[in-house]
Amino acid sequence: MTQIIPIKDLKESAKISEMCHSTDEPIFITKNGYGDMVIMSIETFEKYKRLLQRQRIYHELALAEKDVQAGRTMDAYESLDELSKKYGL
Repeated sequence: MTQIIPIKDLKESAKISEMCHSTDEPIFITKNGYGDMVIMSIETFEKYKRLLQRQRIYHELALAEKDVQAGRTMDAYESLDELSKKYGL
């Protein structure tokens, strides 16, 4: 369940830490009734980071698949030769 707390509650750091570690979701902090910040445990952050990395990889794979379907491909040896010339490998 989404948790939203006012910024003044951040003074209770032990309680906030407990809240962060008791959920796998970020906790939203409001200031003057508007969203201001998001906090989470390191474990939750790492989980979200891995998820974002996975989504980025899937996105890149989808773009590559579209290139293949559209015929935008290059011979592997030709491609390696171009990279070698460009970067002096």
